[in-house]
Amino acid sequence: MQTLTMEYSIREAGLSDIQTIRDIADIAFRATYASIISPGQIDFMLDWMYSEETLAREMSSGVNYLLLVCDGKAVAYVSFGPEDKAQSGLSSGGLYHLHKIYILPEFQSRGFGRVLFAAAEACMRKRGAVAFELNVNRSNPALGFYERMGMHISRSGDFYIGNGFFMNDYIMRKELG
Repeated sequence: MQTLTMEYSIREAGLSDIQTIRDIADIAFRATYASIISPGQIDFMLDWMYSEETLAREMSSGVNYLLLVCDGKAVAYVSFGPEDKAQSGLSSGGLYHLHKIYILPEFQSRGFGRVLFAAAEACMRKRGAVAFELNVNRSNPALGFYERMGMHISRSGDFYIGNGFFMNDYIMRKELG
């Protein structure tokens, strides 16, 4: 892994950044999953998770997006938000979910993943998180990254997402203490 030598900043994304998030996702998501799931499932998931309507609804309902900007260009993002109190099993509602973290391929292996992960974790702590979880495809090489960031596999599941497709995920967890 290279060390960070490029100028970068992190800022909260808003509705005006939806197309930027979609553009990054179209490249990074496809690159990440090209050898893991079918092209049809990639297209389905991009349409499902990254439509303008979906992103706007997420942002309006408490999902936060942070953009990493390098040399004036947005090159990565992370999103996170609180889990539903009823689903979390925590009376305080202190469980959060890291939804997405994607980096354009040419900017990977430069430490930006660590930077975004740490920024999201700091924001979740500030908002009262006591733990957070994420779903990761069981064949995704990012699994090792998440383990290095202090997460552990809590459970696994095969989640039907529609159109005959499943997400075959580990649910990873990190306690914040």
